[in-house]
Amino acid sequence: MAQRVIIAEVGAPHGVRGAVRVKTFTADPGDLGAYGPLTTEDGRSLTVVEARPDKTVLVVRFAEIDSREAAQALKGQRLHAERTALPDDDDTDAFYHADLIGLAAVDMQGERLGEIVALHDFGAGDLLDVKVAKGPSVLVPFTREIVPEVDIAGGRVVIDPLPGLFDAPETPKRKRRRSPAAKAKAARKRGKTDA
Repeated sequence: MAQRVIIAEVGAPHGVRGAVRVKTFTADPGDLGAYGPLTTEDGRSLTVVEARPDKTVLVVRFAEIDSREAAQALKGQRLHAERTALPDDDDTDAFYHADLIGLAAVDMQGERLGEIVALHDFGAGDLLDVKVAKGPSVLVPFTREIVPEVDIAGGRVVIDPLPGLFDAPETPKRKRRRSPAAKAKAARKRGKTDA
């Protein structure tokens, strides 16, 4: 199966003839139609007929969508393009997210830390989501200092983690809760009740 890359997300309908607002993740938003037919998460194929900028999004008409109702049904769908349709970047420090998913995460000595399962950007920069053997996944800042090497051909990413980042989380001690009756009994024993 060919690898697909998320390049856009559909927003609200625009007008009554099936146009939608689309947030693109491409370098040039106007290139949305240049990557061939796009595929929705539920497997539908869409062909861009028209795309025009509108503030921070594109207003897009797809050949397969001709009503506001059909456009509304697309809301929230992520649009994928085939990885082979995307240009290869000559910049050795640039990667598509899809190229990183599934790579092994290793430390500076080559010991396996886990596997990259996702990339996130919550506003302060990219974070690698590394699934570890035990415990919750670990979010690693995707900076040159912390991730000095990305070896896509070798199937690995080298991480120089911050101290404690990959340490197993401590199991919190559970406080024993007492019922109100047990608390009252203990208080009577100590002589702190009026009864």
